[in-house]
Amino acid sequence: MKILVINGPNLNMLGIREPQIYGRTTYEDLCARIRDHAQKIGAEVEIYQSNHEGDLVDRIQAAYGNIDGIVINPAAYTHTSVALLDALKAVGIPAVEVHISDVSAREDFRQISFVRRACFASVIGHGIDGYLEAMDLLWESYREN
Repeated sequence: MKILVINGPNLNMLGIREPQIYGRTTYEDLCARIRDHAQKIGAEVEIYQSNHEGDLVDRIQAAYGNIDGIVINPAAYTHTSVALLDALKAVGIPAVEVHISDVSAREDFRQISFVRRACFASVIGHGIDGYLEAMDLLWESYREN
């Protein structure tokens, strides 16, 4: 199984940006944990991060025919990007939405998720472990099909 992990804007600033919300784990540490978990479950993994919406759309489109599952933390684009929703719907690759913080307990605008409509599951508020949970959900879904 090939998993693509997509991270949106400002996630490259993990450990620096609002550590009281996102924790002190750095982006590099997150990537290492994702790679270790992929090896543990026997999956290949690619990790991609961009602060630019169009780059994220391009990477989702490029996954078509090459990737079996997507873990996506669209960050701020969660609440604004119909383009990411449309890209996920276009490729039809099973996807899981991830958020490090509990967005349901935060500002009103964070209650809206466009991408969730194209995902079969969401993992919210479990910190960086949420990425590993999302990978497990994809792995289980892949094995069932």
